[in-house]
Amino acid sequence: MAHRSSFASSESAAPDLVRLPTPADAAEYLIDAAQRAALFLDTLLDRGNAYREHLEQGTPPLLKFEHELVLDGSTLERPCNYALLRVLPPKGLPVRRGLRPLVVVDPRAGHGPGIGGFKNDSEVGVAMRAGHPVYFVTFRPQPVEGQTLFDVLHAEARFLETVIARHPDCGARPVVVGNCQAGWAMMALAASRPELCGPLMIVGAPLSYWAGSSTLNPMRYLGALLGGSWLASLSSDLGADCFDGAHLVDNFEKLHPANALWGRYYKLWSEVDTEAPRFLEFERWWGGFFRMTGAEIEAIVENLFVGNRLARGDVLDGEQRIDLRSITSPVVVFASHGDNITPVPQALNWIVDTWGDERAIAAAGRTIVYVLHERVGHLGIFVGGDVARKEHDQLVSSLDVIESLPPGLYEMRLEAKDGGEVLRWDSLEPGDYTVHYEHRTMQDIVALNPEGRDEEALFSVVAKVSELHAQWYKAWLRPWVRAVATRSVGDALGRLHPLRLQRELLSDASPAAPLIRALAGGARSARRRVAGDNPLLEAERGFDLWMSDALNRYRAQRDALSIAFARQCYSSAGLGRWFQADAPDSLRARDRALRDIEEARALVLARVADGGFAEAVCRIVLAGMASIGAFERRSLRLARLLARLPPEAHGGQAVAVPWGRLLKEQARITAVAPVEALNALHALLPDLASRERALALSAAVMMIEPTLANPRSEIIEFLMDSLGADPDRVIALARTLTRAVEAPGPVARRGRRAAG
Repeated sequence: MAHRSSFASSESAAPDLVRLPTPADAAEYLIDAAQRAALFLDTLLDRGNAYREHLEQGTPPLLKFEHELVLDGSTLERPCNYALLRVLPPKGLPVRRGLRPLVVVDPRAGHGPGIGGFKNDSEVGVAMRAGHPVYFVTFRPQPVEGQTLFDVLHAEARFLETVIARHPDCGARPVVVGNCQAGWAMMALAASRPELCGPLMIVGAPLSYWAGSSTLNPMRYLGALLGGSWLASLSSDLGADCFDGAHLVDNFEKLHPANALWGRYYKLWSEVDTEAPRFLEFERWWGGFFRMTGAEIEAIVENLFVGNRLARGDVLDGEQRIDLRSITSPVVVFASHGDNITPVPQALNWIVDTWGDERAIAAAGRTIVYVLHERVGHLGIFVGGDVARKEHDQLVSSLDVIESLPPGLYEMRLEAKDGGEVLRWDSLEPGDYTVHYEHRTMQDIVALNPEGRDEEALFSVVAKVSELHAQWYKAWLRPWVRAVATRSVGDALGRLHPLRLQRELLSDASPAAPLIRALAGGARSARRRVAGDNPLLEAERGFDLWMSDALNRYRAQRDALSIAFARQCYSSAGLGRWFQADAPDSLRARDRALRDIEEARALVLARVADGGFAEAVCRIVLAGMASIGAFERRSLRLARLLARLPPEAHGGQAVAVPWGRLLKEQARITAVAPVEALNALHALLPDLASRERALALSAAVMMIEPTLANPRSEIIEFLMDSLGADPDRVIALARTLTRAVEAPGPVARRGRRAAG
């Protein structure tokens, strides 16, 4: 137990741990508590003033960095309230010429923009420290009349075209970071316009909406309780075709009432001398409420939240079907086990529902990498300083490696060099850990959900009931609601929302503000902090624990009732008797994947013996890495250094070998015909000398230990025997190649510079 209450009885606590409060203790505590209360209310007045000031300024993006407008979406042929900003780097952080630009897109989930550049240690800050030119996609509080989700999609495509045109010398497409709701938007854009995007970093983004479990994602049951999407339509109609984002923020707060109603305010009150700046900084973003059009929120809820259509490719932009398989860029997905808004299954199951089989990913030449955090919550993924200094920093610095990975499905893991998992990144230097890319299968992703995927059939029934309710509402109720609802009525309802009222009522406009300011000024000038061992302070902490536990119990009981109702109502014993659940998306994707693999296999077998020395090396490396189960970042960079050795090391080829392209091509072959690809090595390497050179080069590439002490692996051992090579000659040649690369000669120096 973290704190022991002074109210504990002598029977339940040792006498030497209990001290009854004296009159002096009571006086000391009451003075401190009263001063903290005055300072607490004073901070809430500051919050209200910041809220009002932000509204008067037009609710600009809360970026930490200076920025300039590049393109305004309201001027486009399909206008919307989005805009493209260029972030201006601070002095001392120059942009490195030739580095690709990075575009950060913030979520439009009720709040305003700025979370991706909220602090110096943020996605924007990390990218600028690495020398990338950085752009930010922002949006205004009010949507353009009649704008749709696809108007925004086309505006974002124009933004990327503009960024590409501004950086013709970088030779690569921009990196795109999509946070939360912006993640699925960027995935849809990359699927419809794959030529615009470089690597996609999708952070805390819900892409598989039905996924989760009763313990991981209680929010997914909300649509079942409300009967589907019709309530979102009603809310937007009451606002005269304008949906208030405060409703979404309110839903987020209801997920964790212990923090929303008590925890964050108690933390401010109990630590008001130091906590106020952090509280105000966060509340400035959390209290910015933005709106959408009715068409936008309906498309989001019907297609995504309730309909779950994106992963299966059923979302249409006009006549174009958005198929996530069309994304050609590497996709990096960052999720956390501590996130109850976008839990890990909801962030990753789209991979299973879209691709069905990891071999299909490799056969199509695609690369998908996911990164999992153990405990950070949803907002911590974006605003956590430790996360920015660790995971985001590593993702940005590893982009070249991720693009060099052979096609396939990977988990990116960071481990200390002593072999243990990194738990405190802020205590490590870059040389203290290694980055691994471990091969993963669809079963690895499915296993991350403790309750499996059987319950997703229930949400298929919810979607069908939702469609019926939506049709009924639009046919019978909508005309009457729109007849009486005006924009002024909608604005008035918005101002009365509890999240706005609590900020409006506690500001300098309040009649009580002068008194609170005077009391706070007196408290600061005569501040007397209570001693840490005061029994009443211990009692206060005990009450904090009791209140948090009580609210958590309420949440658990509320969620249990919601889940029980949804399961009873939509199961085969309820509405499921009349609405047949669809077949699982994963089965449909699996069937499609098997057909694609067979087609690819037929094509591969016709040319499996094509190529020579370089193709053989790639196949051996791929087989070795599959045997090891992981690629290591150092390995891939070493491979690029080896590619710069003299031609005789590569089998006598006088021209530079395009190792990156060859590795990807051969990965597509080995994915669908692994046995045949290795059996063809005899044809690709017709003589013993070329076989031993290929094995030596592959062994050097596959070494992970910095000392390169043992350049033999299980697959190398097998292939040495299969190809009739001499192990001693292969090992000696592998070490010679490695020494040549690591020697301080001009070739190695050029290679190191090229490898970064």
